[in-house]
Order: sequence, then structure tokens, then C-alpha cells
Amino acid sequence: MMIAFGFRNLFPSLASPSLRTRALAGIVALAVLSVAPLPAQRPERARLNITAYNIDAEIDTTAHTLTATTVVTFTAPDNTPDISFGFHPALKITQITDDAGKLLTGERLADGTIRVTPITPIVQAQPQHWTFKYNGVITGKEDGPVEGLKLAAIEEPITYLLYPARWFPMTGYLTDRFTAEIHIRVPQGMKVFASGQQGASHSVSLASGKPGDQFDFKWDKPGFPGTVIAGRYLGPYTAGPGNVKVYLTVAHQSFGNQFAQTAAKEFDFFSEDFGEAETPHLNVVEVPDDTLPAVWAPELAAILGSRVGDKSGIRLLANTIAHQWWGSEISPQTLSDAWITNGMSRYGELMYLENESGKNALRAALDDVAAGALAYDTIPLSSAGRLDPFTPQFQSMTLEKGAMIFHMLRGELGDTVFLNILKGALSQYTDKPITSDDFEKVAEAQSQKNLTPFFAQWVDGTGAPTFKNKYSVYRLGNNKGFRTIGDITQDLDLFNMPVDIRVDTEGKTVNQKVDVVGTDSQFVIDTFGRPRSISIDPDGWVLKSTPDLQVRIAILKGQQLVAQGDLVGALAQYQKALQANPQSSLADYRIGEVLFTQRNYQASVNAYRDALRGDDEPPWTEVWSHIQIGKIFDLTGQRDRAVNEYRLAIQTNDNTQGALNEARLYLTKPYKRPENQ
Repeated sequence: MMIAFGFRNLFPSLASPSLRTRALAGIVALAVLSVAPLPAQRPERARLNITAYNIDAEIDTTAHTLTATTVVTFTAPDNTPDISFGFHPALKITQITDDAGKLLTGERLADGTIRVTPITPIVQAQPQHWTFKYNGVITGKEDGPVEGLKLAAIEEPITYLLYPARWFPMTGYLTDRFTAEIHIRVPQGMKVFASGQQGASHSVSLASGKPGDQFDFKWDKPGFPGTVIAGRYLGPYTAGPGNVKVYLTVAHQSFGNQFAQTAAKEFDFFSEDFGEAETPHLNVVEVPDDTLPAVWAPELAAILGSRVGDKSGIRLLANTIAHQWWGSEISPQTLSDAWITNGMSRYGELMYLENESGKNALRAALDDVAAGALAYDTIPLSSAGRLDPFTPQFQSMTLEKGAMIFHMLRGELGDTVFLNILKGALSQYTDKPITSDDFEKVAEAQSQKNLTPFFAQWVDGTGAPTFKNKYSVYRLGNNKGFRTIGDITQDLDLFNMPVDIRVDTEGKTVNQKVDVVGTDSQFVIDTFGRPRSISIDPDGWVLKSTPDLQVRIAILKGQQLVAQGDLVGALAQYQKALQANPQSSLADYRIGEVLFTQRNYQASVNAYRDALRGDDEPPWTEVWSHIQIGKIFDLTGQRDRAVNEYRLAIQTNDNTQGALNEARLYLTKPYKRPENQ
């Protein structure tokens, strides 16, 4: 499985009024679940390559237990003294045997990995088949392989065992591809989803003596078929030919048909733009709100139940489905190449948004993406492998900057060539890992252009240009119009990229591409009408640093610190945003949220009032500021004043994330703070 990465998916969006809980701190990926060892896992002492699994497992949702026997097929260098596997801390190994059935000695290390010493010397390239027997209780409250993230839980009505939970011995997280045959027994009445179309389930008797069902899966292409989700689901809900099936719990069944239509539409959109998927089958399932926002595996996509009926869930699902191509069909060779799969899944989401809502919606969404792209732009993408894949830094670089790279590549080469590059990469590296160099070669072959300067700047370099222009306008003789001679300056000496220039005149608008090379580039543009204004990159095809973007970056970092529980650090970032733009309604609103969380109600009201007096960007800050002020009045026993604020909220007629519904709710009954807040 993979996580559908994306700050928008995992942390509060700049365009969203809601905050994420601490449980999501440090997530990246969705996706993607996007490579190298997991954070707690130290580098392998010897390089091994796991190629296949055969897993026989049983879950007991009453006792919250997993009992499993897993055969791991791998190769390793000659005479490897010991081999380490990542493994969930709550699981206990009872026996390890080699091909000959000899018992092996395993040692649990402080970082949670299992180190096993072979009895027979390892012969390089000769497949080994080791059998692990293990069991344990997993409620999700135990320490997991990634601090702060709940990646596995055996419970009702939904049980999930996600690939990054390391519920089977593993290594090479999201880089080493493998096949898997999984047989899993569950309590009677549960549906089970994993990679590989299962045959009909058959009844069995569980170890507890209770009746159960067994489901069998087989994924025989090298990939990441390591996620199992079981639950009390209704469905399938389908649309169109029925190859995409949606399964939901009773709580969200009313969204089934609509969600199935969305999922089928997104799958078809990506099939047209990326080429046919490896498999036409896709199960879309709901997961509880206490885990990752979205996960994926071959033939499987899952998102939080709370996002199923929310408009934001449409984009989250698009990101997740895009991983069927970018992550499943091809995968990064190393973490430093993860920008290809994470970034393209993120950009695939934006391409779908553009298809559905137009170019203005795409440009608005790119504001958030650009902020994420530059939020932690201190090391090149080509060195991202040094980072923990579950940190905001890694997410920001691989998802957001990765998405911007694809957007800029599309802007430079055009839609037709861009899509040919995507299809070419997927076709050439199907079921294989891909490197940044590999992708560059595909792009050059499809475009017939030298793209070394492009990739050197955006993959091997850091920073973004800050464009400035100065120009003079001259009248041409014989009524031939005007000539504008100017210079584009920016601060990156090695920058080399064509950039659009737009000249608005008293008559026809003129657009022209200018090769911006180095810190100072001249341009000459002739127009018939007198120029009134000149803009650089007016349609936003280039990642560039602007004062507004610096404000958005500070707010984004503040939101991520809130998600990690660092409210003091978050306030510092929001204050930094206000220093850059004292009228920022968004910065004031976020300050109000933090102070509300701290129960500093007077200061919180002041911040929300400042948001109402600010620049009204984004517009939803108005309706939600009124609602939040109303809540504070309710909490402080001023019901009449609270009712007035809820009415003011309704008068905005802005229902962003159900604002009007919430305001109407608190008109009928006073707001009460939940006991756990």
C-alpha cells in the first residue's frame, strides 16, 4: 500500500478552515504513501532484496489479535552475517526457520527491527525462503513503527493492516517491489480487500472456534501489495462498466452512488491521460478517521470516512487513484526519486480539478502547492533520500515541489508532449523502479529538447526566481505602433528557462516567450497599441518567489506545527506572516484558532475580529470568524451575542465546509466544547 501524500491531504490547507488533529502529525502520502527505510528503521547492515511473500493470517477482532505465518523469499550478498527486517513492535515472533527447516535465531533491536542470523552461509543471487511465525495484539494504541501514526488496528467495524505498519517482515519501504499471495481469515460477515482479485470467500472455523470466512489474494507482478483492509461494509456501489467498486460503512452509505460515480470518472480520466492501468479493477473503501487520510495499493484505494461526503474528498480520492499509475505501476528507485511518483500523483489531482472546474480552479490550487514547494526548499530534490519520508520536509519537497516540476514541464513543452512523456515513462518502466535521470531521458526523447537546464534547476538545485522587470516604450515611425525594450532580472545565476511575458495595450494583448538566462535577460516586444502594463509569467507556469507566497509559506508552516502540537511555534509563524502582510485575514484567523485551543478566549476574539477587518483572503475567513466568535460567546455565557454572530455568518451565504449548516445548528442550541478538547 501507499499513502496518498500531499500537505493538503494530511495537514490543514491554506484554503480550508479546518485544522487536522495531532494524530496526523508527521504524516506525509498519501500517498503517497509515497522511499527508503521507515523512520525508525536504521539502514540495513547488508543489502537484501525481498521478492515475494506468502502470508497466511487470521484476525480476531474480539481479542484484537493477529496470528500469521509468512514465508519470505529474498536474496542477499554472499556470506551475509545477519539480516534485518522491519517489523511491528507489537508483534512477537515465535519461530523462524530456513529452507531446510532449521531454527534461526532472531533478535529484536531497540529500533524495532528483527535481526536474524543464518545457519547456512548465504549464496548471492540464490533465493532464500525463510518462514516467520508470529502473533500479537494490535489495537492501534500500541507503539507502532512510526511515532504518532496509527497504521494498524484490529477492531470492529473496520480492521486495517497497512503496508507501512510492517505487519509482516519487510525492508526497502516503497523501493523494493515484491509479489504476494495472502490468505486471511476473518470473523464471519466481514469483507476483505487486498491486491489481486480474490475468488469467492469460503467458510472456515477460526482458532477461537467461532465461524469465519477466508479470503485469498494473489498479486503476481512486482509491486507493493502489502495492505489488507477488512470491515462490515455495504456495497459494492458502482457506476459505468462497474470495474470500480465502492464499499462504505452504514454511517456513510448515503454517499455510495455519488462516490462511485466520482471514483469511476477519476479512474477513466487518468486512464485517458496516463494510458490504461495495469488492471482495470479498483476497490475504493472507507477507513476510520484515526488513521492516514488515504492509502493505496494495487487495485485498492482507501480514504477516511469523514472525507467521503466532503467536497475535499474528491481531490483526495483523485490523488489516491493516481497512485495506481504513479507508485504502483512505476515506483522510485530511491527516496531521492520519490518526487516523480508523489509529485505526479499530486499533479494528477490538479489535472483532474482543472478538467472538472477549469483553469481558474487550477491556478487557485497552485497557490497552495507553490507555498508547499518552497516551504522547506533547503536541499535539492536529488538529496531528499536523506530525509525521513514521514516528515513535512519530505512531503513538501516530493509532493508539492514535485507537482510544480510537472506543471512547469507541461508549461514549457505543451500538453501533447507532456502527456506523451507521462505515457512513455509508464510504458518503459512498468513494474520497475525509475530514477530522476531515467525520467529526464524519457522527457528529452519525447520532446526532442535538451532539458538539462530545467532538471538541473528544479531537481538538482534549490530556490526559485524573484522576477523583476524594467522597460522603456518607444513609438515606431510610420504608424507602426510601439516597441517595448526591457530587462527581466532575477537572482538565480544558473536559471535558464523560457518565461511568458504579457503586454496589455490599448488594443490587442500580446503574449511572447522570452528565454530568461542568468540574472539579466533582455526582451523586445512590438505592439500596435500603446503598452499599459507588462506582466511576467501571468498564467503562473513558473515556480517563483513573491511577497504573497512568503506569507502563505509562513501560514503553512504554522499549520503544520499545530498538527504536531507545537502551538508556540505555530503562533510565531503566524506572526511572521502578519509582519509580511498586516492585513492577512488568514493569518489572523489561524492565530484565533490557536488561542481558542488554548482557551484564551479574549485574545481569540480579538484575532477573529482582526480577520474580519483584514483583506478577506480567502473569503471563507469571514463566515468562519463569525461562527468562531459565536462559539466563544456561547462558552462565556453570552447567548444573545452568540446568536447575532451566527446570523451574521448565515448572511454571508458562504457554505465553505458546511459553515452555514454549522451556524444554523448553533442558532438552535448553544455551542458546548467537547470534553476531550
